[in-house]
Amino acid sequence: MSTPNIVILDAQTFHFPDKTPWAPIEKLGHVTIHDRTESAPAVITERCRDAQIVLTNKVPFDRETLAGLPGLKLISMLATGYNVIDIEAATEHGITVCNAPSYGTSCVAQHTVALMLELCNRVGEHAESVRRGDWVRSPDIVYWLQAPRELAGLTIGLIGLGEIGRGVAERLRPFGCEFIAYTPSRRNGPDWPEFSWASSVEEVFERADIVSLHCPQTADNAGFVNATRLSRMKRGSFIVNTARGTLINEHDLAAALRNGPLAGAALDVVAHEPMLPDNPLRTLDNAFITPHLAWASEPSRLRLIEINAANIAAFLSGKPQNVVNG
Repeated sequence: MSTPNIVILDAQTFHFPDKTPWAPIEKLGHVTIHDRTESAPAVITERCRDAQIVLTNKVPFDRETLAGLPGLKLISMLATGYNVIDIEAATEHGITVCNAPSYGTSCVAQHTVALMLELCNRVGEHAESVRRGDWVRSPDIVYWLQAPRELAGLTIGLIGLGEIGRGVAERLRPFGCEFIAYTPSRRNGPDWPEFSWASSVEEVFERADIVSLHCPQTADNAGFVNATRLSRMKRGSFIVNTARGTLINEHDLAAALRNGPLAGAALDVVAHEPMLPDNPLRTLDNAFITPHLAWASEPSRLRLIEINAANIAAFLSGKPQNVVNG
């Protein structure tokens, strides 16, 4: 392939005040950068009409869009997940799809633990209370909106045990937690006395004090965290999600937070992003939601660009890497 046309569709989250982050990509072809792209097939097709290579994070490529781009040869994901791409259609059209594994493992694992600590200690809520003057007005030297809850002795239920799930467990182990995990393949399980495999997803929900999701979105697991599974959880338990918002039925979760058995939920993702104003979790006092930023440390974003540059270089050399459809 001669010098390719490369189109980046959603670059807004990769701005840095003192860096030119796209330099590794710009060495590989003629680059056109769009901060944001509307998720309409006509808009995407127009922007990618002359592209041989496209980089996307959340801009979707369905069958209709892919059919309108006969010159497209490579889609490289600015993400690990690739559920925004119709993989079957891409394969039919001879389009290679690559992702970026492992770029955000440390960052996402750290954020997951931060969410668990917020559920247990409510640091942000107490800091805001002090800021409002509640401690100034307090007759006592100590007060709490919720007594701190120790992680020591709690059972952490991990659904999915890839690099992030295992990274979460490794960071929590010094707190004295127990761990139970479910994944169909039972790969990469740590050889720890405090770790065990669950025989089913249901067993995780029944035994864990905190359920943490670390599985990809597939056609089979959309909304699998539903009323039936939530009803199996211990009274006073928590759920954490830094994976995909569509894994959870949000109306069922809201009901479990209002009526029990859950004491709280901490989420970095929701089913529709940006969040819709009528999201049933948005105004609940015991739902702690961050705006899909678990992956977004500066080192993590720079690693993501470097992996995409390597994906493009490998493809151009005839030896594609991180291919998810071949």
